[in-house]
Amino acid sequence: MSGERVASVVVDVAAEATDKPFDYLVPPELEEEVAIGSRVKVPFGPRKLVGYVVGFPAERDLRHLKPILDVMDLTPPLTPELVKLARWMARVYLCPWITALQAMVPAVLKGKYRRVLRLGPGFVSEGFIAGAEETLVRALQKKGELSLKEALELEGVSRSLVRRMAEKGHLVVEERVGDRTTRKRQTWISPAQPAAVLREAAGKLPKNALRQREMLHFFIEHREDILQPALLSRLGATKSTVDRLVDKGLLHREERETYRDPFAGRSFEKTEPLSLTPAQESVFQKIVAPLREGRHRTVLLHGVTGSGKTEIYLQAITETLNQGRQAIVLVPEISLTPQMVKRFKGRFGGRVAVLHSGLSHGERYDEWRKIRTGEVQVAIGARSAVFAPFPDLGLLVIDEEHENSYKQEEQPRYHAREVARRRCAEHGAVLVMGTATPSVESYYRARVGGYDWAQLTERVHNRPFPPVEVVDLREELRSGNRSIFSRSLKEQLQACVDRGDQAVLFLNRRGFSTFVLCRECGESVECPHCDISLTYHRTNQTLRCHYCGYTRQVPRECPSCGSSHIRYFGTGTQRVEEELARTMPGLRVIRMDVDTTRRKGAHERLLTAFGKGKADVLLGTQMIAKGLDFPGVTLVGVIAADTMLHLPDFRAAERTFQLLTQVSGRAGRHDKPGRVVIQTYSPEHYSIRMAAEQKAESFYREECRLRKRLRYPPFCRLFTLLFSHPDRVKLMQAGSRAARFLAPRLPEGGELLGPVSAPIPRIKDRYRIQIIIKYNNLTDEPTGFVETLRGLKAGLKDPELRLGIDRDGVSLSAGGDG
Repeated sequence: MSGERVASVVVDVAAEATDKPFDYLVPPELEEEVAIGSRVKVPFGPRKLVGYVVGFPAERDLRHLKPILDVMDLTPPLTPELVKLARWMARVYLCPWITALQAMVPAVLKGKYRRVLRLGPGFVSEGFIAGAEETLVRALQKKGELSLKEALELEGVSRSLVRRMAEKGHLVVEERVGDRTTRKRQTWISPAQPAAVLREAAGKLPKNALRQREMLHFFIEHREDILQPALLSRLGATKSTVDRLVDKGLLHREERETYRDPFAGRSFEKTEPLSLTPAQESVFQKIVAPLREGRHRTVLLHGVTGSGKTEIYLQAITETLNQGRQAIVLVPEISLTPQMVKRFKGRFGGRVAVLHSGLSHGERYDEWRKIRTGEVQVAIGARSAVFAPFPDLGLLVIDEEHENSYKQEEQPRYHAREVARRRCAEHGAVLVMGTATPSVESYYRARVGGYDWAQLTERVHNRPFPPVEVVDLREELRSGNRSIFSRSLKEQLQACVDRGDQAVLFLNRRGFSTFVLCRECGESVECPHCDISLTYHRTNQTLRCHYCGYTRQVPRECPSCGSSHIRYFGTGTQRVEEELARTMPGLRVIRMDVDTTRRKGAHERLLTAFGKGKADVLLGTQMIAKGLDFPGVTLVGVIAADTMLHLPDFRAAERTFQLLTQVSGRAGRHDKPGRVVIQTYSPEHYSIRMAAEQKAESFYREECRLRKRLRYPPFCRLFTLLFSHPDRVKLMQAGSRAARFLAPRLPEGGELLGPVSAPIPRIKDRYRIQIIIKYNNLTDEPTGFVETLRGLKAGLKDPELRLGIDRDGVSLSAGGDG
């Protein structure tokens, strides 16, 4: 037994007691298949569980170790670097190691799993098979395919034999998940004999074998392969005709694997690199200098909207590929538009894999597998694309780095920006974080020398920034205008449409009205399961909770006092659309929000229609605020700039400034000059005023001054602890106990705030309280305190009590609990 290897395996049980590697023997027949990152099946108590190999300990007592039962993938789904990264994530984000590992692989690999064997393409049996090989080949010829388990039950057939035959191409080993194949196959037909032999065979066929004769004549004239469905359709034949000619050895049938292509039928016009402006060239050199030297650097690219950041990304990727390395581009999900994909596909063609939530599981799996097998060198996708399993990462780009969507709100609660920095440091790669509105933390870090800072302060071709008009809605009310639209916005919109131009109207709320209120008693209609008002949706006349999904019809009477004086308050996208139709008849409007883009492809369809001029106005929520580039847009209107400004969150001003700056950047990006109208009840607020005046430097200085005085990031770090329980009293008791436990164990400069009610005190019938901990350690992890928090979580005895711990969250309310 001394020659056997031992593998350390993290098993798929997300519990505190099992959050460590367990050692298993590697059987000799699996020796060549087990590697770091392999998924394996192992015995764990009475169960058989899936796990990941995370290492090979040097010395172990082998006497009591159980063997690994099976290896589940031909190629390990994770690289050794990703396994190491998962360990770091588990430590930093306080999640089980297995949770971090699972976050890195496609969801399709987590289903029921089996391997299927088929004969390889062009398999010819004569002349080399004997013994166990012959047994396996005969069984496959008879049945067409066998599971690996069935094959290993045949006499003499071993895993090493299967592996050897697969390496020679005699076998195809296919991985299947659940009832659906994880790969797509197509059947191809080709001539198996020279034309003269086919002609002779056609002459010997019986007179009634018309279809067989036609098919042979087809292949006498066409010697290339053809898909079986296309052949049958073309000749009006059936599959049995093909079967007979294959059995006679005249035609050859082959099943070939093909990728599901989410962009099938789409052609991408090839683009050439554009000449860089002197400012762009300067930024480009800051990126490629460390890239050429294989040095890890983080570059914050602070470039105004329309300054040509994407072209710099494209040329930096070209440089990376020329070095034989790979690149990842992260964009927010809402910015992963057809326009963005087109730019990357147009430049790099088939070398790009696209990963986003709009793909089916099969499409996503195929795109991921192209990355894993080295068939593509560029991955573009949303947050989870940061885990693309490239072996030699040279460049990682995070576009719109300030976006909240880069922070995952459930386990593992990682921030893609931090994970990206970690990966780049490991690979000696360059991290480029581009945005017109950096997060305050990134801006501060760049200004004090933590990041390289590159700026683009001018738009391409020196196009002017659009003039911004701030309209005080309080003045509009005083002058008798109770409409959603100020007089200025209405006039500008009418003038824009009369010129034949297009407009973008932005409102950060969906639905018809924000809430429904009784004018008699002042009560709003709330969700019975969450402490939040229901949102009115005009389309189906319903009230809906955007947290738990609860839906009800609009009440005719107030649930509190019985009054019939129910009215709608607030403004949602549906209501704006209706108001536009009422005040400007004939106006063509495309509305984009979560409700209109639920179906696959809806996002692309609506944007394409707008791009082709099929609408005068694009009305939407956050998803239209960034990344869109339409030459015809000359007017941007912000319906209500205050929607986020007064939320109980220290980042409210930052988000308002970012959103207004981004949405303003949609106007006048091409030859036509643009204009922006911002409607607000708080025109004097510094975030609105400085966004309108394009004074980014002034805004960041003011925001940093306030954050330093109040001690918020970037001048401290945060842990947010969210407790939830169905019983409010038990919850408060648990929160008080936790605070008493933590208070004497705080890290250096630690400050404990709470327990207090969470911003939304109840969701899905669970009451919520939170504790916020501020601490000073800005560079290294407070390792000891992390272990204190782990101890707190492990010590929870009440099964109904859940605790979610979020490090450096983008919201003061931890996203999930548990």
